[in-house]
Amino acid sequence: MTSPSSYSVEQLVAEVNTWCEAHHLAPASGQSAEQLSLRTLRYYRTMGLLNGPNSGAKKAYGEIHRLQLIAIRVLQAQGQPLRRIQTLLYGRSEADLREVLKRGAASLPPQPSFPALQGAEDWRVLPLDPSVWLILRDGRKLTPDQVTRIQAILDTTPFSEDANQLQQERTP
Repeated sequence: MTSPSSYSVEQLVAEVNTWCEAHHLAPASGQSAEQLSLRTLRYYRTMGLLNGPNSGAKKAYGEIHRLQLIAIRVLQAQGQPLRRIQTLLYGRSEADLREVLKRGAASLPPQPSFPALQGAEDWRVLPLDPSVWLILRDGRKLTPDQVTRIQAILDTTPFSEDANQLQQERTP
């Protein structure tokens, strides 16, 4: 069965429920109702599990939305909590989501990790002028020459001149 390229919210919910029924898929241990509802879809949106609808269209949902919802249901069927699902699915491509449908969470390539912020990190604030501050982390220090060069870049076009030039460009 070929899926349409766009769905209304009601069509999207029905399509996902049909897919889950055809694949005998239901969330494990009562995490969620067996049937996806409009209310659940909206909840997934507020949690960041589902991309926002495409704006300005009656059929505002597309294939990526269908894949995201099915992937959520696949991972729920494996017993994954929503917070973990959010981490696993955030920013995934259609190809990644299709793999989840085929193989489950084990098929996901690792997400890039971001450095964890530690309570004992060393953050320094270096004011360069009254409206520009530079934030340095992990004990990073700048030489006086580096500070002078950064200030020279800032001094070549003062902010007030930028604002005046922008105002002149906007005036017909």
